[in-house]
Amino acid sequence: MNHRILLVDDEIDILEFVRYNLVREGYEVFTAQNGEEALRIAAECRPHLILLDRMMPVMDGAETCRAIRRDPQLRDTMVVFLSALGEEEQQLTGFGVGADDYLVKPIKMKLLVSRVKAILKRIDAEQTAESSASGLSVDRDRYRVVCDGREITLPRKEFALLDLLYSSPGKLIPREEIYAKIWGSDVVVGDRTIDVHIRKLRQKIGERHITTVKGVGYKFEP
Repeated sequence: MNHRILLVDDEIDILEFVRYNLVREGYEVFTAQNGEEALRIAAECRPHLILLDRMMPVMDGAETCRAIRRDPQLRDTMVVFLSALGEEEQQLTGFGVGADDYLVKPIKMKLLVSRVKAILKRIDAEQTAESSASGLSVDRDRYRVVCDGREITLPRKEFALLDLLYSSPGKLIPREEIYAKIWGSDVVVGDRTIDVHIRKLRQKIGERHITTVKGVGYKFEP
């Protein structure tokens, strides 16, 4: 899997140094210099891991972490503080707002990379277990869908629609949002377009995974 990592720190030198080393390991790395920018970028790229500083302008690390934990789109994203605030009380505060781990600056780059690899392996293991339990997995990076042990080939729009629903299990996605994200606001499609694509998906993955809320939208059920 091509893991996506978001680095958030107001010190540009740190951002560039850490980014360089993680990119060398094969990760796709995004950067932000404050919490507000981080939330916007995270909503766009849906990172697997966020390395987050504590002391930042505009929105500090603790407030940013709280906002991440409130966002259902980022429910599976791991958040690790990378901060110079290393006192026990500061670390407990970090875990209290929802962090998965807490690393203290300065940290040797080899150790940081090692910790990142361990965290991402844990993410992969959890996702594999979750996929096995639900009987359906969607791998956006590999453009791959597996249902009950068999791989399914989907056309581009059907894959995008399934990926959108799958990424927010249990959440109702309104029809208007589906139109905007899958077809775009500049494309004119018929009222039944979504229904036709949903029907085709159900034929391929089974009826139980996609629930219709009549006149409103659809949601994915694991």
